[in-house]
Amino acid sequence: MEHKGDFLNLLKAQGAQIQFDLPEIQANTHTPRLEMAEGTTVIAMRYKDGVLIAGDRRATMGTSILYDRADKVLPIDEYSVLAIAGSPAIAYEMARVLEHSFQYFRRSQLQELSVEGKLRMLSRLLRDNLPMALQGIGGVIPIFALYDRHHAEEESGGKIFFYDVLGAHFESAEFATSGSGSVWIRGVLYYLNRWGENKLLDMDEHQATLTVLRLLDTASEYDSATSGFNPKSQIFPTVKTITAQGLQDLTTERLSEIYTQFVD
Repeated sequence: MEHKGDFLNLLKAQGAQIQFDLPEIQANTHTPRLEMAEGTTVIAMRYKDGVLIAGDRRATMGTSILYDRADKVLPIDEYSVLAIAGSPAIAYEMARVLEHSFQYFRRSQLQELSVEGKLRMLSRLLRDNLPMALQGIGGVIPIFALYDRHHAEEESGGKIFFYDVLGAHFESAEFATSGSGSVWIRGVLYYLNRWGENKLLDMDEHQATLTVLRLLDTASEYDSATSGFNPKSQIFPTVKTITAQGLQDLTTERLSEIYTQFVD
């Protein structure tokens, strides 16, 4: 069986449609503009114990705020997360396929898919989505973060990878950002990591969380598509950590405490 251990090939063999393309749209004056939901901003940074990933909750459609409780930090398995910027509809489907692909490989091969295998799987999905991305109606620029337990003793197990629209992946040494709000905070992260009192890799969980929440709040001041903390509705950014103990969520109570004492 050629698809043994490969969930994507198994789906194709069964006739499933997993390419995220649409018929070509011919631009003309009579064709209405297709409004798509968009999501920003996401951040991933390595800290002392692993990787911290966060994202704001706002989804926009054109100049309108569509939803203020969108989840842009999606768990894939116990030790990996997909943080999305772009089209939520496409990104959620990619996350679903990745999740089932990793499960299928683990159950059929009785072992975990390698880090390189996980990266290539996401690359294939992004490449299959290229027709929609070129039409400007389904682009996704994700960040993929994981904890590599097999090399955790040799170096920090936390790893961050970012992608381009063609599916090429690149490893980030300390941090990665994506989305329209990222232009306001990428330079701040570089500054903090080079000249701050504590480098990112020396920060504990509290320091890393405080840094990320302040950066998201900064992005929300300059980017209309990015939301900060909403005190009226008690809507907080999504924050997750990946360490040797696996994937964990920061609770609403913990985020509220940090905002009350250190951010507001």
